[in-house]
Amino acid sequence: MRFDVITLFPELFEPFFRSGINRRAFESKQVDVRLWNPRDFAEGNYRRVDDRPFGGGPGMVMMAEPLWRCLQAIRADRAEPEGARAPVVLFSPIGQRLDHALAVGYSQSAGAVLVCGRYEGVDQRFIDACVDRQISLGDFVLSGGEIAAMALLDSVARLMPGVLGDEGSHQQDSFNPALDGLLDSPHHTRPEVWEGPQGPAAAPEVLMGGHHERIARYRREQSLALTARQRPDLLAQAREAGRLTPVDEVFLRSLKKL
Repeated sequence: MRFDVITLFPELFEPFFRSGINRRAFESKQVDVRLWNPRDFAEGNYRRVDDRPFGGGPGMVMMAEPLWRCLQAIRADRAEPEGARAPVVLFSPIGQRLDHALAVGYSQSAGAVLVCGRYEGVDQRFIDACVDRQISLGDFVLSGGEIAAMALLDSVARLMPGVLGDEGSHQQDSFNPALDGLLDSPHHTRPEVWEGPQGPAAAPEVLMGGHHERIARYRREQSLALTARQRPDLLAQAREAGRLTPVDEVFLRSLKKL
């Protein structure tokens, strides 16, 4: 798959592509990312890409024309057949919340054109004419869309075959259908007893017993308890979709009695 990223700061992405286990996806081109600077498509000696907003107000607005020229160059470089163009995604506070399902969708697609806004935003005329979807990381405002673009690329890259050391790793992630959309259970590793600031803390005994069925049930119960406490909305969605077993429901009722 191929992602073309329109950004005024392509240098922000270089360390991201070279770091961590997900670099395998970028180095192998399983996730082929190409960076485009709209300043290269701006006119004049100063290659201006922003201007003051009509009607007054603080800040600057990214101009439509450099973005449009940049997008045209991307379309030509991708050589896409008519009717099969990659969608254009703008990272924006008003967009759809990025979640696991969205990441999975992009991991199974041919990619997209990612537009990283800056300043006070992007000329609405470009959005109306060219943008197919807007995506947000949450109810807060970032200085630009680059961090959001990296979040999307990272979430997609780790879903690619062979990227993670263990093929089943991402299947045990929070929100994954393999966990029925619930939160992942807590994890523990050596030493068996940690001499922490509150005194000796032992890892759960069941995890060291080697009884796979008991371990699986323990992790399921921990996942249910954590989701009920932290994200009851996810638990409600799982129940509505029929993903909770009678044994799950018995355990959840026991929590309410504690």
